[in-house]
Order: sequence, then C-alpha cells, then structure tokens
Amino acid sequence: MSKKKSGGTLRQHRNRPGPRLGIKIGGGEKIKKGQIILRQRGSVIKAGDGVGVGRDNTLYAKKNGQVVFKKLKGRQTVVII
Repeated sequence: MSKKKSGGTLRQHRNRPGPRLGIKIGGGEKIKKGQIILRQRGSVIKAGDGVGVGRDNTLYAKKNGQVVFKKLKGRQTVVII
C-alpha cells in the first residue's frame, strides 16, 4: 500500500471571473429605486442627493429619477434629480 497520496488534478487554482466593477447606469439615464448605479473599490465617486452607499461602496438609487454625474467641491459625485 502506498504511503503517499496520488497527485490527481488541481482544482483550486483556476482563474476566477472578474469583479464586474464600473458604471452600470450612465449619466442622463432614468433609474428606479434600488437599482445599482455603479460598483467600485473604495469611495472614488461620492454619493449625492437620492443616492445610497452599500457596504462595499456600491452606489444605488434611493428614489426614482434621472442619474447626473457632477463635480462638487473638486470631488465627482452622483445625484438623482
């Protein structure tokens, strides 16, 4: 009987799919409450009026309206009007 386990195929180190980050709904588009506006790592773009922030810094709509990307105080923000 063998003292060593057989090699077998390696299953753990396969390529994972990407995190699917980026803008999901562009500026000027209509949006419904709860829809995701953009996914990001870190707070690169800030949340303005009508926009909420998830625990992974995802920005989502808190109300129905139109998405607008603005620059406020030197920071890029997303506002729903």
